[in-house]
Amino acid sequence: MANHKLLTEGSPFSTLLRFSLPFLLSNILQACYGASDLFMVGHFSDSIGVSAVATGGQVMQTITGLSIGLTAGGTVLIGRYFGAKERQNIAHAIKTMVIVFTLISLALTAGTILLLGPICSMMQVPAEAVETTRQYLLICASGILFIVGYNVVSGILRGLGDSRTPLILITVACIINVSTDLLFVGVMRWGAPGAAISTVLAQIISLVLAVFYLAFKGFLQKYRRSGPRFRLYAAKGVLSAGLPIALQEGLVNISFLVITAMINSLGLIASASVGVVEKLIVFSMLPTTAFSAALSAMTAQHHGAGLMERARRCLWIAIGLSLIFGLACLGLSQWDAPALVGLFTVDAQVIAQGALYLRSYSLDCVLVCFVFCMNAFLSGSGHSFFPLVHSLATTFLVRIPASYFLIHAKHPSMFHIGFAAPAASFLSMLLCQWYISKHYPEPRKAGKHGMSLSALSS
Repeated sequence: MANHKLLTEGSPFSTLLRFSLPFLLSNILQACYGASDLFMVGHFSDSIGVSAVATGGQVMQTITGLSIGLTAGGTVLIGRYFGAKERQNIAHAIKTMVIVFTLISLALTAGTILLLGPICSMMQVPAEAVETTRQYLLICASGILFIVGYNVVSGILRGLGDSRTPLILITVACIINVSTDLLFVGVMRWGAPGAAISTVLAQIISLVLAVFYLAFKGFLQKYRRSGPRFRLYAAKGVLSAGLPIALQEGLVNISFLVITAMINSLGLIASASVGVVEKLIVFSMLPTTAFSAALSAMTAQHHGAGLMERARRCLWIAIGLSLIFGLACLGLSQWDAPALVGLFTVDAQVIAQGALYLRSYSLDCVLVCFVFCMNAFLSGSGHSFFPLVHSLATTFLVRIPASYFLIHAKHPSMFHIGFAAPAASFLSMLLCQWYISKHYPEPRKAGKHGMSLSALSS
């Protein structure tokens, strides 16, 4: 296909920038799913609906993060085969991904539906919002197959160097999601359940469009004839590369679920304010997420082609670009946090509490610039286990204990609680820097395209 490109050629800076731009736009549009739900419910419903969408959205974000992490393993594997020009192995990996992730998505759907009650209980959903949260989650769970399916197609295309097509697909789906949100929530006043229906419809359409696109380009016909439909070694390769990424992503989201559950115990206002801030943080980290996702695919191709010195230069470029946006988001949060929180709610109490939380939490926007990019580099180069290790350490030794201590303090403050996430990211950054310097030591003098980590850290 014409859009499939080797990412090992040309200037590292221009190649990374060109390849990551569709990632960024795709991430922005995908984030608009949850943001649109929260925005509409916040303006056309009440705090019960906001709490339901915020809590249910956190659960669905965890499931989505797991699927993105797992399918990222397919992106890495296909990228390595593509960089090494092993066409037959690409076919085996693609077919195996489809089968494996169909089964995984069905299991996730069944598990979510069966555990609706325990999920609401564990999340300590405020009593007045329990039924609405259950309705929201039940409807969203029916779309898990389509969430995973879309991410599988996107992962395959990105592994082949095509980050533009997933952008086009998600653009159409986002337009549909916003339009139906206006109808179901704004006009028909269905509240949180209406927002969930809108999201599922958009997910279905995004997957249908993806399949039609592959069929139109002859992609399905091309790989349908080549080799068996399932290969155990391909499944092992996909899961071995993707599982650590998924678990790492899952741990981060689970830690946020735990923190949300603990904050929910403080009442409806605290629950709603944290939900709003989480949406803002997701948006603020989109550039870093885009650069790191592009870096992972690029590193995989460089690894397959044996060009790790060039891949390391791409890492420093990705960190530098991410910092531009991370520092800007931190500055905006310190300058006028109430205005940012007020984009998603008109409740004065939620705005006040959310602003306090955002001011301290926003420090994470800078720290994750290092962590996300270094994790992507390690995953793409075959060291995906270490990101899982340091995520485990920082989640259970820093983020959750610090949150528990601050939430259960004599006079809990949303401002103080917000420092838990940056503290965990700071430790992750130090661990990643140590691991990369050990396995990929910098040359004594950086090349003209290079930049040392110590220079970026200073």
